[in-house]
Amino acid sequence: MSLPHALLTSLLERPSSGYDLARRFDSSIGYYWRASHQQIYRELARMEDAGWISSDEVAEHARKRIHRCLPAGEAELRRWAATGDPIPAQRDPLLIRLRAEAAIGGLGLESQVAQRLAEHESRLTAYRAIEARDFAGDLDRRGRVQYAILRAGIMTEESWIEWCQMALATLPDPTDADA
Repeated sequence: MSLPHALLTSLLERPSSGYDLARRFDSSIGYYWRASHQQIYRELARMEDAGWISSDEVAEHARKRIHRCLPAGEAELRRWAATGDPIPAQRDPLLIRLRAEAAIGGLGLESQVAQRLAEHESRLTAYRAIEARDFAGDLDRRGRVQYAILRAGIMTEESWIEWCQMALATLPDPTDADA
C-alpha cells in the first residue's frame, strides 16, 4: 500500500485540509498505515501535480487548503485497488533480539516483551472502545467493511497478546540459577 492511495481514499470519504487528513491518520488510518504530517503534505503536493486531487484556499484562512479527489485520482485508486500485493514481510527488531537470546542466552529480554505486551493490550483496549462506540447496531455496507478492518486489528492485537504471554512464559527467569 502506498500513502497516496490512503490519502485518495480519505479524500473520497471527505474533502479535507492537510491538517485534518493528518488528524484522521493519527486517530484511525494510522492504526494500520503510518504517515507523518510532513509526508502527508509532501504527498498532497505530488498528487495535485499529478492531477489526482485539487485544492482550494479557505477564504478565512490564508494558508489553509481543502483538498478534493478528482476523477483521475479515483481512476488511480481503482487501478491500484485492482492489483494485489504479497503479504508484507514482517520486520520486528524484538524478534531478532529473541533469536539472539536463543543463540547466546542471558539477554534479559523479559522487560522488552512485557513492554510489548502492555502496548498491545493498550491498543486492544482502544480498538474495543472504537468497536463499542462506532459499531453497535445495524451497519450499512460501508460500516460493515470498516468494522471488518477494525476486527482485523482486534484479532491481530489478541494474537500478539497471546504470543507475548507465551514468550514471557518461555524466557528464562534471570534470577533462576539454572538459567
